[in-house]
Amino acid sequence: MAMAWRDRLKSLIPTRGKLEASRWLRWLGPWLGHPKLWHWSRRGVALGVALGVFFGLLIPVAQIPLTATAAIVLRANLPAAAASTLVSNPVTFGPLYYAAYRLGSWVTGDTSLPQGDAETTRMPEPDKTFWQRVTSLGKPLLVGLMIMASLCGLATYALIYMFWRWRTGQRWRGRRGAGE
Repeated sequence: MAMAWRDRLKSLIPTRGKLEASRWLRWLGPWLGHPKLWHWSRRGVALGVALGVFFGLLIPVAQIPLTATAAIVLRANLPAAAASTLVSNPVTFGPLYYAAYRLGSWVTGDTSLPQGDAETTRMPEPDKTFWQRVTSLGKPLLVGLMIMASLCGLATYALIYMFWRWRTGQRWRGRRGAGE
């Protein structure tokens, strides 16, 4: 059962060949060969997932190239970093940005409606694009996204690091108990 879950997870994670073939990441080719980028270690995976969550929440587009660049610079696990950017996707985008806007409004104290009166915010203006409507949310959204991305990234790093350490300790204790 555990092996099937692990195999399924590994099949979802981009391979070294896929990342090198990506037109967005092709320019990183010379740096993609570093062994630490592909090694599944406690620090590397925790940092990779934390970077992916951070950029996945903070930036709505081009998350994987930015995360890959940060992972290369910081020598984090690249597949884990790239896969974890999927924390924001078409299903989670709306709730995440709504929560970020509410958090930002609370922190900044800005409770005013986004650019316009109540009538125009209730019905979307047909001449405005989606991104124009999102950017009209302004400072509260930006502040909320920065706070959420930072806190979720740090929490993800700590949780993965501690879980990995706990799991490794469990395995060692199991080996010692089996040997006696």
